[in-house]
Amino acid sequence: MKKILVTLMTVAFIVFGFSQVSSAASNNTYQVKKGDSLWRIANIHNITVSQLKNWNNLKSDIIKINQVLKVKSTTSTAKPASTKPASTKQSASYKTITVKASAYTASCTGCSGITATGINLKKNPSAKVIAVDPKVIPLGSKVNVEGYGDAIAGDKGGAIKGNKIDVFVPSKQTAINWGVKTVKVKVYK
Repeated sequence: MKKILVTLMTVAFIVFGFSQVSSAASNNTYQVKKGDSLWRIANIHNITVSQLKNWNNLKSDIIKINQVLKVKSTTSTAKPASTKPASTKQSASYKTITVKASAYTASCTGCSGITATGINLKKNPSAKVIAVDPKVIPLGSKVNVEGYGDAIAGDKGGAIKGNKIDVFVPSKQTAINWGVKTVKVKVYK
């Protein structure tokens, strides 16, 4: 009887110990599922897209189903990410840049409506998203665009180079009405 009790206690200890290790590991990794994007995964784990890419040595925004990603760093504190863009009241740390801003829509012929960070603009026509040159404004950054409001830098475009942005609007007429203007953008850190 004593051998059975010791054996059961040993098995319970091993199982409990491995479940704790497994639980800790699962807190630090994420397995990509169908429909995931870097932006979505970053928001789920309260981190930035840049952190996610850095921790996983990703050179592009392409991820694959069943790919395992590190989602927490043991060396630095994750910067909170939110599904809502930062407002001037939420963060005092930002840089201001002046850019040429045009507008775009997802309802054009041949447009998929999916941004570089995986946001589906056709399903979210009220989303506040801008296309940026990632060398100037990193993808995933929270921004405030003069005349547009709080947004996320969630897309990039072939013509968006240097200090240029494209603001997403739901209709072609709204894009035409926006035109091209010089605006100030606060990029939150």
